[in-house]
Amino acid sequence: MNILITGTAGFIGFHLVKRLINEGHQITGLDMINDYYDVNLKYARLAETGIVRESIEYNKIVQSNRYQNYRFIQLKLEDKEAIFSLFKSEKFDLVCNLAAQAGVRYSLTNPDTYISSNISGFLNILEACRHFPVQHLCYASSSSVYGLNGSQPFSTKQTVEHPISLYATSKKCNELMAHTYSQLFNIPTTGLRFFTVYGPWGRPDMALFIFTKAILEGKSIDVYNNGDMQRDFTYVADIVEGIRRVMFRTPKANKNWNANDPDPSSSMAPYKIYNIGNNNPVKLMDFIDAIEAETGKKAIKNLLPLQIGDVPATWADVSELINDTGFKPETSINQGIKEFMEWYINYYSIK
Repeated sequence: MNILITGTAGFIGFHLVKRLINEGHQITGLDMINDYYDVNLKYARLAETGIVRESIEYNKIVQSNRYQNYRFIQLKLEDKEAIFSLFKSEKFDLVCNLAAQAGVRYSLTNPDTYISSNISGFLNILEACRHFPVQHLCYASSSSVYGLNGSQPFSTKQTVEHPISLYATSKKCNELMAHTYSQLFNIPTTGLRFFTVYGPWGRPDMALFIFTKAILEGKSIDVYNNGDMQRDFTYVADIVEGIRRVMFRTPKANKNWNANDPDPSSSMAPYKIYNIGNNNPVKLMDFIDAIEAETGKKAIKNLLPLQIGDVPATWADVSELINDTGFKPETSINQGIKEFMEWYINYYSIK
């Protein structure tokens, strides 16, 4: 199939590209390559897929020198004219929108970026899918949308009315916008709520990367809520498999949907929401213990109160993902951290 994947210089997008190009699909990758974190890591990911840094120019399609069925274009989602031109010329079958301004904490100090990229940019993707029809639009949402919800595990059957960061709000907006376009224009859309993704080539702003770097350098790590935290850490290969299963399963209208008792995860429109998580929350202290075991060094812990915008625990109910696709994420935290550590030591040439 002819597939557009946005955010392909990013963590999840990079891994998804590698998986799908090896299956023979024609892939176009898109990314702005912003400087939210180290751009050298982003360019290194692109290089792994045969996209040479020196060949990249804004709004120019670059052919991979490693894979005949992969090309890349540097574009902003906010650039409506360029996005429309790309959709018109390429006639995509499927779109997977993973591009977004990430980070809960960054949204506390840089709110404008989230409105521009995550809302205005996503609107341009929806409008492009409307005017240049595609078979299916998948897009990244986030476990952050559950916000103040204290009922665990988090289920897509629950409402998400109380987000506590603008990042989470922007992701909930994406779900609402997608539903509107599914209802009005019959565009099949699927939102994917990812739970704390980690693994090789991961983001430097996330806990595993931050903790590993600090522990190896003998520096202290900030441990929020005095360590009384749990996260449903999900290995990136499991996230990619979940995306892949859902991408090729076009949602249909739920014939049993009841307007008097509405199911938030489906609709009378071709619209669906899934959690993709490990369904196995891990205590933060156990997570740190696993990193210590791999590094052979003890962490110097700086215990701090719960940070604004954070929640103390996440836990994904993935029953619908299992029922509909037959897939359940299962990579253990010990295995996932081991594979991350092998990549980290090799990438940074640590002896």
